[in-house]
Amino acid sequence: MGREDLTDEQWAVLEPLLPKGARSGRPPVWPRRQPIDGIRFRVRTGVSWRDVPSEYGPWGRVYDLFRRWQRNGTWHRILTRLQSLADVKGAITWDLSGDSTVCRAHQHAAGARKQGGLQKEPPGGVFTEPGDHGLGRQARRPL
Repeated sequence: MGREDLTDEQWAVLEPLLPKGARSGRPPVWPRRQPIDGIRFRVRTGVSWRDVPSEYGPWGRVYDLFRRWQRNGTWHRILTRLQSLADVKGAITWDLSGDSTVCRAHQHAAGARKQGGLQKEPPGGVFTEPGDHGLGRQARRPL
């Protein structure tokens, strides 16, 4: 176990939130904890998927789990549940701040296609940003 991997206490909180495996037959060779730690390693360090250490399982399996759960909304549900648990404990301070910062990016920076209809799926998975969350100047609103 690496120093940044999930502790037993963290895993005890996270494991009940994970979707149940619906497969029958042979048990998986790699328990879920290892690929999840591999996903966390990749997100934390920014390495390519192929450079995820083999102790977390084959990189293709780690990527497949990440992408599958991104597509079906599992990561979003886990985040929402963890936030609600932390909010009940009073561990989150919901302070909001607004400004009128200008943020501009070229369309290629966001992975957009010239013909949007050819995009197989949004780069972020099934959850797309609302129409009012576009890049560019944001209208200043009083708080």
